[in-house]
Amino acid sequence: METLCDIPLFSAMDERLGEQYGKSCLWKEYGENELVIDEDDETKDVRCVVSGRVRIINRIAVGKEVILGEMKDGDFFGEISAIDDETRSATVTTLMRTKICIVPQKIFHEILCDSKEVNFAVLRVLTKRVRRLNFRLAEQSFLQAKHRLYAEVVRLSKPRMGHEGQRSISPPPIQRVLAERIGTRREVVSRELNALEKQGIIEKNKGALVLVDVAELQRRISEAWDE
Repeated sequence: METLCDIPLFSAMDERLGEQYGKSCLWKEYGENELVIDEDDETKDVRCVVSGRVRIINRIAVGKEVILGEMKDGDFFGEISAIDDETRSATVTTLMRTKICIVPQKIFHEILCDSKEVNFAVLRVLTKRVRRLNFRLAEQSFLQAKHRLYAEVVRLSKPRMGHEGQRSISPPPIQRVLAERIGTRREVVSRELNALEKQGIIEKNKGALVLVDVAELQRRISEAWDE
């Protein structure tokens, strides 16, 4: 039986309530690159990623998009429309086969009233997202595109096994996607990555983008904030 208690956001709920509310939700599977929510949709439900991965996109002009972020197992989205009753503020698409639990707005409201633990969990996530968005807005306002790129690749990277001080992104990021994440053109990303490679700061290979000199990237980002 599907129970909301299996979803991190609702894990503190009483098991009985989790099963009860779970029956009122829709558990749906999506294929790769499938639309989940479109910007300006009238739907008001909250959606939780049970398994898989989705991308959050904001359209800023015809043919232009900004990637706001990605969500994986345990993350949730759609809470803004469920709370303020307005249309959707972003588009959500799947990056792989994904299972999603769709919690109707009415049920979401009932859960927030029934469980202070869930209520505070939602508030903590919203607070974290506001902080992150404020920081990204500051980057967009004060940093040049190349410094935003440095910051983004560091954020996306993970420690490289067996290579102390190095980090990597695997599989290597698509330049168009990097450009959409930092609000610039693909040509800018391509030029800056090529420059970093020539300087020995990064290495490109088939399996990963390797950050050879993370300290230098961080130094450049820090100096850019001080300018």
